[in-house]
Amino acid sequence: MPTYEYRCLGCGRTMEVSQKITDEKLTVCEQCGGELQRLISGGTGFILGAGGGGGTAGGRERPACGRDAPCCGAAEPCGSSCRQH
Repeated sequence: MPTYEYRCLGCGRTMEVSQKITDEKLTVCEQCGGELQRLISGGTGFILGAGGGGGTAGGRERPACGRDAPCCGAAEPCGSSCRQH
């Protein structure tokens, strides 16, 4: 269930609320009765890999540099130079 962040335009209070995507957004501050504004945040984001298969790092081939994971943080090996993209 997603977590949404709200800020009250009246008292400035911020809060996080777990809601279903289909739930109506909150509009009234429980503390002061002021108008709530739902904030847009970056979120945490995550990637689920498709493990299994041969190879080394989660089924992927080892980068040319020999490390277990790409050194630049990319989803795929960056090549033999191992420098940031």
